[in-house]
Amino acid sequence: MKRERVVVIGSGPAGLTAALYTSRAQLSTTVFVGKLLGGQISTTHEVENFPGFPQGTTGPELVENMKQQAEKFGAKLVWDTVSKVDFEHGSPFRIETEGGETYSADAVIVTVGANPRELGIPGEKQYVGRGVSYCATCDGFFFRNKTITVAGGGDSALQEALFLTKFGKTVNIVHRRDSLRASVALQTRAFANPKISFTYDTVIEEIKGDATTGTVKQIVLKNLKTGETSEQPTDGVFIFIGYDPNSRLFGTQLALDHSGYVVIDGHMATNVDGVFAAGEIHDSIFRQAITAAGDGCKAALSTINWLAQRESNLQTLDTPVVEANPQ
Repeated sequence: MKRERVVVIGSGPAGLTAALYTSRAQLSTTVFVGKLLGGQISTTHEVENFPGFPQGTTGPELVENMKQQAEKFGAKLVWDTVSKVDFEHGSPFRIETEGGETYSADAVIVTVGANPRELGIPGEKQYVGRGVSYCATCDGFFFRNKTITVAGGGDSALQEALFLTKFGKTVNIVHRRDSLRASVALQTRAFANPKISFTYDTVIEEIKGDATTGTVKQIVLKNLKTGETSEQPTDGVFIFIGYDPNSRLFGTQLALDHSGYVVIDGHMATNVDGVFAAGEIHDSIFRQAITAAGDGCKAALSTINWLAQRESNLQTLDTPVVEANPQ
């Protein structure tokens, strides 16, 4: 069994930032990369809203820079996925991987994120970052004066659609039902916006693009009541049908909210003493690379402090009691 002071589960901006801080504090740190180094941001073609890059950067470049910076201070990246954890018996915690390795860690920082739900249709994966997006704040700027399609009918879909009207020429919301699920207040705002239109009882069946430019050009729609299909030109497809936090790994060991997000306190601590969480595994609101990185910093600082206090307490317990001025 391999022993580490800190194990970081996940390698997105939260995980890599946490690893930078703990390793710089001279705590041996292992980061389990998971399925994709960098998480969702690594699939983003252009990143213009991360501080420190006035000319912008790409998701892969940002992730590579974060990785190198963490490794500079000694963080070790393991290209494996955690398959099982044991948080129930306290620190040191046991972590097992799909590759068959077992680790022991004094503290754990969970940064496994959440995945946007996909439509699961032809062309969706092919055009991610080139016309297909799951984040209006991240990518809306690239669709100035463009025709935009939004898939969904809940609060997130309408909130993002309203945001996209700042950039797009038109925004068409495609919803599979005959009425929206969003709040009345959001519906009122969306109905009043001249840039927004609605296509009800309809699903997107396929996303098509230009083979030369590799960008989205049109979508295939299907009316669920009539069965009729049609093609509609569009420059971008934004998908907002929900998120699934990757918390299944922890079972009932970590406290979760009703949507499956890890519950933390103001110090990024979970209900398990010595286990902290950062990024989209707990954040169902902001979902930005910079907020995830900030979370990673806070979780790391809390971890460093927790380990220092724990070590101090252990030393106190090991110190023999000597009577003063024995008679």
